[in-house]
This record gives sequence, structure tokens and C-alpha cells, in this order.
Amino acid sequence: MGIASSNQSTENRPSKQIFILSGQSNMAGRGGVNGHHKWDGVVPPECSPDSSILRLNAQLHWESAREHLHADIDTKKACGVGPGMSFSNAVRKRVGLVGLVPCAVGGTAIKEWARGQPLYENMVNRAKESVKSGGEIKALLWYQGESDTSSYNDAKSYKDNMESLIQNVRQDLGSPSLPIIQNSEIIIPKGKSTWIDLMELIPNCEQVAIASGDSKYMERVREAQKEIDIPNVVCVDAKGLPLKEDHLHLTTEAQVRLGQMLADAYLANFVPPTSFFLILQGRIQSLFPLLSFDQAVFFMLF
Repeated sequence: MGIASSNQSTENRPSKQIFILSGQSNMAGRGGVNGHHKWDGVVPPECSPDSSILRLNAQLHWESAREHLHADIDTKKACGVGPGMSFSNAVRKRVGLVGLVPCAVGGTAIKEWARGQPLYENMVNRAKESVKSGGEIKALLWYQGESDTSSYNDAKSYKDNMESLIQNVRQDLGSPSLPIIQNSEIIIPKGKSTWIDLMELIPNCEQVAIASGDSKYMERVREAQKEIDIPNVVCVDAKGLPLKEDHLHLTTEAQVRLGQMLADAYLANFVPPTSFFLILQGRIQSLFPLLSFDQAVFFMLF
């Protein structure tokens, strides 16, 4: 389902499951960045580094992944906590060695990610480089759209531009069914109270519908994101997640939750379940992250 390399890694490690992180500032991460454009350095437990999580740095070398993931990529802005590390920690026990390819740049519009533009070409080149030492690109995690909410023409053309991006990335990476994961809100409706009911709420498409932007055309862009109907494109809605005082960027807490939502969507849609038991246990822990494995099992049984 993803682009793979036949080369074996020089390291005696399992094959990397590679995820491209792209879009604009809320993917690059502004969690914990204060009004003076400095990151507070606070790393939540869900975003802790692990030996099974790597990142491709700006020099195209693999290294241990840690916050802030985009510090050497989105260099014109202060980067903080994004969704990448909480996503990785949520999927690594199911998928093994995780390789992250940060590509997001703050303040960018969808037209700047068109084929031939520097941002797009850099993303594709980094993706291709990521498999040279072994591994397979499993998905593109995409969060972008806030910069397209100020202009009617930008909002109107968003759906067409996003669909072109999806088609171009898949074609240029030689992966026609590459999963693309955006965002859409998970709300627990009245009457949905059992664990079986809650499992039905896991979304079946994966990109991120924006949570903020210019109010004039934000809903138009959100609708465009949610209306994309292409196989293996998943939508996870960020609306309702806590925003910082700037009313634009997600808080650290929100970024942790977003990463877990993206992980739920990826595991539910693109990873064969090992067992019903493990899926249910994972959903319980994602909804109640403070529960230990044993406590989640207890809730399942009782």
C-alpha cells in the first residue's frame, strides 16, 4: 500500500513503517510556544521519545525522534509540540519501528503545495529519500487549510486543489493507494455509551479538517475537506480541540489528542486487527489515556 525500498538498512533493525507529516503550522506544532515565540520545552508523556521512533532530519539522516519534530524544517517559526510523537507512540506497538518524515511549514496555502512548487517537491524528495535505507511509506498525515480561509476564491478551489495534491503525491511516489489522513470531529452522541458503540465512532477517512482560521470561509474549507471522496483518504476533525490564546493554533493538550485520533484512524482503517480484544483495549485507552493496560482490561471485562 506504500512505496517501499528493496535495500536493507545498514542497521540491524526491523523495516521502518514511514509516515509523512505535512501541511502547515498545526502539523509542524505550536503546542507550548508562547507569545514571545519560544517553546516552553514541556514534553507530555504521550510524546516521549522511544527507541522505536525515528525522524528524517533536514540533512536526510535518520535519528531518534523527539519534540520538537519540525525544528529544522519549519525554520522561520518557533516550533513546539505537534501530533507526530503522540501518533507514533500510539501506533508503534502495533506497527513496529516508526519513521517520521517532517515536511510541514507554517503559514502555507494549498496552492503552495502544488506539483512543481518548492514545498511539494521538497516533500516528495524527502519521502523518496526516506526509503533508501529500507522501509515503506505507509501514509501521509496532512493538516492544512487555515491559510485558505481568508479568500473566497482560495476556499472555493480548495477541494479541487486538495484532490490534485492527493493524486500527484500518489503518482510521484508510485503508490496509487497511499493512505492520506486529514482531520474530522468525533462527537459521542446521546445513546452511544457502550464500548461497542464508541468503536463505531472511529472515522473511516484520514486527513485533518481544520479547527481554526478566518471565520469568513473556514466552514467552506472544512466542508471541502470532509467532502473529498477518494479511496484511502480518511478525515479526522480537529474542531472542538482546545486552541491557544491566538485562536489559531492547537494547545499542547490538543496536539496530544489529535495524534491519538490520527492513530485511531490509521489503525482502524489500514492495519489488520490482531484481535478484537486488542482493538477494544486500544480504543478504551485512547479515550481514557490515564488508564493502564490492566485497568483498560478490567473495564472491558466488567
